[in-house]
Amino acid sequence: PPETRAASRPRTRSAPAPVTDVAKLCVCDLLVAQCDVNCCCDPDCSSEEFSLFTTCSVPIVTGDSRLCRQKAAVYSLDVEANPPERIFQLIDQVNPSIFCIHATNYEQALSFKSPEMPTPENFDQLLKQFGSSSFSAEPDSWNINTEAQDPSDGNETSRYEYGVPIQTADAFLRLPSPVVSSSCSDANPAGFLVNQATKCIRSVSVEKCGDIEAVNMLFYINSSILAKWQNIFFQVNVTTQSIAIQSLNGTQTYLNDSDALRLPMVLDELCINLVLGVSYHITYTDTGEIIGAAASFVLGAINKATLSIQQSFEISFTQINTEPVALSGNPGYVVGLPLRAGFRPQGYPFPEEILFLNTNRHGQFTILQSTSNQDCLAAHGARTPVLFGYNMISGCKLRITAAMNCQPLAQTLLDLLKGQSFPEYVASFGNSQAQDVLDWVPITLLHTSEQTCLNTLQSSCQIPVSLELEVKWTKYGSLLNPQARIVSVTARITSTPWKQLPPGRERTIPVTTSVVFTDLSPPAEPGYKAWPTINVKLPFDFFFPFV
Repeated sequence: PPETRAASRPRTRSAPAPVTDVAKLCVCDLLVAQCDVNCCCDPDCSSEEFSLFTTCSVPIVTGDSRLCRQKAAVYSLDVEANPPERIFQLIDQVNPSIFCIHATNYEQALSFKSPEMPTPENFDQLLKQFGSSSFSAEPDSWNINTEAQDPSDGNETSRYEYGVPIQTADAFLRLPSPVVSSSCSDANPAGFLVNQATKCIRSVSVEKCGDIEAVNMLFYINSSILAKWQNIFFQVNVTTQSIAIQSLNGTQTYLNDSDALRLPMVLDELCINLVLGVSYHITYTDTGEIIGAAASFVLGAINKATLSIQQSFEISFTQINTEPVALSGNPGYVVGLPLRAGFRPQGYPFPEEILFLNTNRHGQFTILQSTSNQDCLAAHGARTPVLFGYNMISGCKLRITAAMNCQPLAQTLLDLLKGQSFPEYVASFGNSQAQDVLDWVPITLLHTSEQTCLNTLQSSCQIPVSLELEVKWTKYGSLLNPQARIVSVTARITSTPWKQLPPGRERTIPVTTSVVFTDLSPPAEPGYKAWPTINVKLPFDFFFPFV
């Protein structure tokens, strides 16, 4: 009968509602409010920055891989376009596995629902629901079509996000700054992960110096910071890291006892211990929780003739268990900053990242440094970094005697020219990341000599006498804002034949190292004004982290 057929027909369930918009999901977007190199899904990247990319580090973005059918965001680069362009496609992806999720019968399982916090208003209802010896976490009905909660709501009240004002027990962390005029306004909140530095003018007088809160240390440390956003149960006290006393002539002296609280007071017609500067340092975790806050103070004095003082304020952030990586440009190299270089891991033909034997960027790619005595055998360890855009030459003198042997001397000179660890790769951009292997240029090492022969005989032994580095670079991107990009690096070692000296004779030969930067950029088209004048005022952090 029709009723039986209808009853035996399986219930039709809708496909799982997507909990993630793959068009907005970007797993390679690591830098806050900055463009990540080769991250084609980074919303902070402009079309000019996309034209600098060499590849897409994440070519496809999907949601739950267990679904039978879902949307997928595909990213690629059109390298044939001039300039190169990013291509974005949103396609339907089918899971080839026979074991996949086709429909859902519990939509609340697709997202984490934050537990309800007890309050005086809902305490009786929560006690009735969870107060017994056993309770069920399942909903009242499996057939209720409740909308899945946004997964981002689960941590909305427990973590700080970029730019959110840092809350304290009474208001927010203050970072005074000038508003309309140069006068200080205490209504400027410090934003999470927003490094700021401000200066403003504060009106003061000796008679009222003890009554002005903004020149008192307590004004900046007497309120605890909420470790989690809108959570008053976890608070972090602001500790005093250092105190510097500034005299009337500007000299500063640091106090040994930084825990001492120095309040403004009048002494011999002077008002001392006024706050002239505050520097906050915030430590946080990768989950957006603040775990430490410290303040460094600069205290000064004024006389009766002083009507105002200039105060400076600064705040910086450091993630726990991480070390900041110094860049040499963002993205292109900056003239005068060192070249970033590294090595390829051995064993695997396609390395996942470039390794650095020296975390100090000034020691990653170096050349021989000239010394006052010009003695090559005494110049071991004296190195100077290769700076972008700086043509350099250095050297020393080698005194050869009859008692010297060729082979040990050749190895000593080779180590002198190349250094303790000669790199294999150089970053093409100043901000190239170690995991983006394609953004690194291999160093081509060439050996030249005046004659070619086997090194088995002592007469055919040769000693290296020069190292020539040639760095070829080009201006990449827009003509209005060109970025320096390294395209090739060549290291040429030149050797000379060894000549055994008779007993009692000696000779001196020069050993040199040189670096030459060659610009391969094509000239601008005739009649094009490459540097127009723009009469605008840039934001204070426009060139951050550069000065």
